[in-house]
Amino acid sequence: QVQLVESGGGSVQAGGSLRLSCTASTRSHNTHSMGWFRQAPGKEREGVAAIDDDGSTSYGDSVKGRFTISKDNAKTTVYLQMDNLQPEDTAMYYCAGDPVSSRAFLKLRRTHSWGQGTQVTVSS
Repeated sequence: QVQLVESGGGSVQAGGSLRLSCTASTRSHNTHSMGWFRQAPGKEREGVAAIDDDGSTSYGDSVKGRFTISKDNAKTTVYLQMDNLQPEDTAMYYCAGDPVSSRAFLKLRRTHSWGQGTQVTVSS
C-alpha cells in the first residue's frame, strides 16, 4: 500500500500564495498519476490538479491559470503551487495517487491511495 504524506498547508490572505507537497512512500504503477482533491465543509469534493508520469497535467476549471502542479525527477513527490489564492479556495486538500492518466484522475470518485489532508485557509 502506497502511503502519501502532505505538507505545506496554512493560512494566507487573499492574493497570496502557498505550495503544497506530497511524497509517496514508493513509486509504482499506483502512483502513475498523482494529484490533489479538495473539500470544503458542506461542499462536494472537487478535483484540483493532477500530473502523470508522462508529464501530462490536468486542472479543475476553478484553478486554471492560478495553480501549477509539478513532479520531481524521482516521480515520488508532487507539488502544487497555488497563486492568487481566494477565500473560495479554503478547503482541506488531499493528495491522491492512481494508475489512471491525469485526464481521468480528476473524475475519479475513489483513488488507489489517499493522504491525510492538509488545511488551506484564505482570508479576505
